[in-house]
Amino acid sequence: MRILIAEDESIIRLGLKAMLIELGHNVIVAKDGHEALGQARIHRPDLAILDIKMPFTDGLQATVALARTQPMPILLLTAFSEQDLIKQAAELPIQGYLIKPIQPADLEAAIAVAKKRFEQTQKLENLTIELKETLEVRKLVDKAKGTLMALGMSEPEAFRTIQERARRSRKTLGEVAQAILGK
Repeated sequence: MRILIAEDESIIRLGLKAMLIELGHNVIVAKDGHEALGQARIHRPDLAILDIKMPFTDGLQATVALARTQPMPILLLTAFSEQDLIKQAAELPIQGYLIKPIQPADLEAAIAVAKKRFEQTQKLENLTIELKETLEVRKLVDKAKGTLMALGMSEPEAFRTIQERARRSRKTLGEVAQAILGK
């Protein structure tokens, strides 16, 4: 994987980089959140590990920006286990929270879990979008059926009419319903 590390402490940044390379990953490094956002735009990483407390743009702000522009698995890294930071992190679209110092085995496990959780979240978001679109089409078809029923058709006749028009014109039920409704 291409992994972005944003860590303002150079010793920790170099240690993380060495661990990740040892685990077989390609590593992109940044010394703060602002630089991390630029590196992410250029290198399109598969995962990001962001320190929470950094100068300029912190890890929390960088997480929000990455989630909006380039969704990817994100692990937050901190030397602090403060409840306030944990609460803030829990509200963000992250897949893990690591407390320094980090051992290679912990890092490897966190990356595997983060990747899987992110994939699951993406699938659920896509399913939600599909279901919303299906519901909107169904609402349109129901309105179109109502329009046809006002002209004297029964509900089954109205639905068959919409289906037949869709088949003949090679359009979706939603497109035919919109045409009937004059939208």
